[in-house]
Amino acid sequence: MEQYQAWKALLRSGEATAWQEFYVKFFQAFIEGDRWKQYLNGVGTTLMVTAMALAIGVILGVLVAMIRTAYDQQRPGKKNPILGILNGICQVYITVIRGTPMMVQLLIMGFVIFSSSRNYTMVGALTLGINSGAYVAEIIRGGLMALDPGQAEAGRSLGLGYIDTMRFIVIPQAFKAILPSLGNEFIILLKDTSLITVIGGKELVYAAQAIYGRTYEQMFPLIGIACVYLVLVIIFSWLVGILERRLRQSDRR
Repeated sequence: MEQYQAWKALLRSGEATAWQEFYVKFFQAFIEGDRWKQYLNGVGTTLMVTAMALAIGVILGVLVAMIRTAYDQQRPGKKNPILGILNGICQVYITVIRGTPMMVQLLIMGFVIFSSSRNYTMVGALTLGINSGAYVAEIIRGGLMALDPGQAEAGRSLGLGYIDTMRFIVIPQAFKAILPSLGNEFIILLKDTSLITVIGGKELVYAAQAIYGRTYEQMFPLIGIACVYLVLVIIFSWLVGILERRLRQSDRR
């Protein structure tokens, strides 16, 4: 600590070497005042928001994909009007979400729809989940429509209803085909958590902003959180890769 204070004084006077300057700025960004704990809390919040948004996105995506697939697979001349209305709502949802920027959606949710709420982190998680649901729905729908229609017909011939056929026969097979695309969407979702800072969400970027707002040195906090995001993405990609390999092994058996 004494060395840090001495080198800090040298930095202020303009007499510090490159190494001394590096050490002082690194110490300020990560060690002084236990600032590393702020990054750790930011990582925890980021992972929590990602998990919540992921759950919301998957649930919405599956529901929307099943409705749209059921509508598209109706026999000619036997259109269900209720299904038609639901399909129309789903199309509007997908068009609006995919046609507007994520940041604009966050601002609308944070400052218009939930303007009375101060829990901006949860508002951000909800917004990310709703946004992800539109993309997940199209990924799942593409996988379901690409599957051989004979699989669904075989399920119905066994006496299974539409939901049971989708649950036990169609979706498990489609999941293997769409897993890479889903993994990519989830990685994008993890990185998009950084955007909730614009409405006051206290995640990793918020922690970095709070620190360089005190130290007036942006390089180390920003590079630090960039490295954290990179590590998280690598770990997530590794887990998705393990799942893909296990699914391929189950196919061979």
